[in-house]
Amino acid sequence: MNREELTDNLRKSYTSFTSFLESLSKDEFEYAPESKWSAGQQAIHLIKSTKPVVKGLGYPKFLISYKFGKANRQSKSYDQLVERYREKLAANTRPAPKAYAPETTKHSDLKKLVSTQKQIIEKLEEKLSKWNEEQMDQYVFPHPLLGKITVREVLYFTIYHAEHHQNLIKRYLKGV
Repeated sequence: MNREELTDNLRKSYTSFTSFLESLSKDEFEYAPESKWSAGQQAIHLIKSTKPVVKGLGYPKFLISYKFGKANRQSKSYDQLVERYREKLAANTRPAPKAYAPETTKHSDLKKLVSTQKQIIEKLEEKLSKWNEEQMDQYVFPHPLLGKITVREVLYFTIYHAEHHQNLIKRYLKGV
């Protein structure tokens, strides 16, 4: 995906997620199977995981290179990245890092959560507009499960992440 496609897919993925959240009843929004996250907590997790992407994209590129290094390989495709994430996730037995773990929330927080996520994605799109195609494949960021991945791969992950959590909510709600 090029930058325009990334931007478009980010917007679509998070619009789909927030629209889905808004379609849930209070009980659906707050329901969580034992030891799993509710839809509201899934939303908080996505907010907590997209904020650092915005922050990272705003750093000067020399600082990113100094702090994390540069890519020593080509970026994976979207499908390759998703497949790798699924493999790592399936093999992972640890909970999400505390920085990304959600607190409890109520249905009354829905509008604020949706608004916050929309603002974050708008900021992400703005920051992404300052990156060119070569730079997205040149610089890397750390990911808690995937290790160092290129900026393009971080964006692929961010797109997929909303879809992944929307699907988790749907699966959990089948148990209601």
